[in-house]
Amino acid sequence: MAESGTKPDDQPDDLAEIDSERDIGFPGQYPFARGIHPTMYRGRPWTMRQYSGLGNAEASNRRFRFLLAQGGDALSIAFDLPTQLGYDSDSSQAAGEVGQAGVAIDSVEDMERLFAGIRLDAVSTSMTINATAAILLAMYVSVARRSGCELSRLSGTVQNDILKEYVARGTYIYPHEPSLRLMADLFVWSDRHLPSWNPISVSGYHMREAGATAVQEIAFTLANARAYLQTLRAAGISAEAAAARFSFFFAAHRDFFEEVAKFRAARRLWARLLENEFGVRDSRSQSLRFHTQTAGSTLTAQQPENNLARTALQALSAVLGGTQSLHANGYDEALGLPSEESARLALRTQQILAKESGVAQTVDPLGGSYYVEALTTAIEQQASDYLKRIDAVGGMVAAIQGGWVQQEIDDAAYQHQRAVDAGECVVVGMNRFAGGDDKSGPDARQTGETAERLQIERVRALRARRSRQGWQQALDRVIDHARSSANVMPAILEAVENCATVGEISASLSRVFGGYQASAAAD
Repeated sequence: MAESGTKPDDQPDDLAEIDSERDIGFPGQYPFARGIHPTMYRGRPWTMRQYSGLGNAEASNRRFRFLLAQGGDALSIAFDLPTQLGYDSDSSQAAGEVGQAGVAIDSVEDMERLFAGIRLDAVSTSMTINATAAILLAMYVSVARRSGCELSRLSGTVQNDILKEYVARGTYIYPHEPSLRLMADLFVWSDRHLPSWNPISVSGYHMREAGATAVQEIAFTLANARAYLQTLRAAGISAEAAAARFSFFFAAHRDFFEEVAKFRAARRLWARLLENEFGVRDSRSQSLRFHTQTAGSTLTAQQPENNLARTALQALSAVLGGTQSLHANGYDEALGLPSEESARLALRTQQILAKESGVAQTVDPLGGSYYVEALTTAIEQQASDYLKRIDAVGGMVAAIQGGWVQQEIDDAAYQHQRAVDAGECVVVGMNRFAGGDDKSGPDARQTGETAERLQIERVRALRARRSRQGWQQALDRVIDHARSSANVMPAILEAVENCATVGEISASLSRVFGGYQASAAAD
């Protein structure tokens, strides 16, 4: 049963407090419970965006080309941990991690290799990057300029969601205040120069993967988004203008109907929050646009073929919930980096949903369901209660700094694991129907020492041949901009174009901003 406590046999009387016009409405109209477009997928199918990053840039480029050749229509970059944390590949802090959890990008030359032969104005690109988002976006822009692409034609998303890093992932570098300043600088610069780009993707996915419930996922995500709106308003962008450029990122998890209701509740709660707290009434700004990824934490190394069924059902819940873009995980990702076979099957899962199943031919087919509507309302109410509790502790930044949000997620994760261990939460092939018919899964794929050694040689060779004067002057300007109130993006872009590396630019910013260490209360 879903966490809201809604009964599985809801009847018409259970909807007595739901006003059809006020709470359900029509697709494409406030409060958007039924979707943000009047015709939904009949007018425009969701974007099939496959997430990938393998070792070095050449390997990832080959996978990108493979996915595009299989009918994918958008790319999503996974960066390795050193890149996310602002370390170059030859840093002692990066040893053993180069290319392991994604692609290693040290310089604009690596970014060129990553997109070799791919027109950036012909593909939508998403980048899962946060603390170093400004640097990686600058590299992408520099590659676009070098290849003759007009910036106005670039489409895609940079995650740029730093608050959730303090909660769930840990890939932060700087303290909260300068991190929010960098988020805003990237947003403001993109607003002026990248009109078709989403300069932020507020992510609940990683909090859900850390153990958050469905209710916590949307409550904490919208609380982060609210904090960003407040920061951007202080930077001179109205809430209405800022919200129109927001995108969101959610998980599609294991409880099918709960996930459908969660997406519907998130849209409705966001629209109401914008209207009631920020006075936003423009429908484009009120519309919650989101990307979905199936839940990696639900994949099992035991009987990995079972993950094909899990992923298909999770992808279907995202589609019936009205997602704008979708990534389906490979069935073998619990064992290592996904193989070409599993990546193709994941894409085929989406294509079968879109082209064979018929679910895209009806707008919000579950709208009006007693169960779904009651569950949507219950999730919205519980998420609203969380937002009030966050207000009571001083807002989302204060709640994160005090460790309150982290503790809520830790408690939820602990309760879930207890249920799995006790067999109350069934995981087929692991704590039920396990053993006997297990097949050996695909081998775990790692990038190995050779790829790391090549990347180290490359970054060192770059430093040896670049213009020292231009590079040093550009880094000095990064420091000057960081010390002033000037937007740092132009200085970062200049540094990138003078072949400064991710690690060097990050270190320059750290000279001004300092670093951040989580307190015991926030661990």
